[in-house]
Amino acid sequence: MAQAHEDASAVTMAALFEPEPDRWGLRGDPWVWRALRDRLSATDVPPSADTAAALLRAAFAELVGVDLDTDESSVHRERFAHGGMSSGMVHLDTWRERLMPLLVERARTVSPSA
Repeated sequence: MAQAHEDASAVTMAALFEPEPDRWGLRGDPWVWRALRDRLSATDVPPSADTAAALLRAAFAELVGVDLDTDESSVHRERFAHGGMSSGMVHLDTWRERLMPLLVERARTVSPSA
């Protein structure tokens, strides 16, 4: 019975994505944010922020098709194009410097062993 209680109280990765940031880098960024949320929505937040970071980075690489360790500052991805001048542009610098750290910090605050 204790196991059922633990499962019921588990926080999923979807919780890390609310609220959305007030600022984005380029027009594709909010679409990547939402795609990441959808991809990880049923996944429990891992017990460590480092594991959460690795999970987030892997999902980002899978969705955007580029690792954040690349030297590129932005990439265009048609699947994130929804209108506007920089439509479909994903600002990797913003993801490296602000958005990924935000998600990892949120994971740290909800992680059971943070």
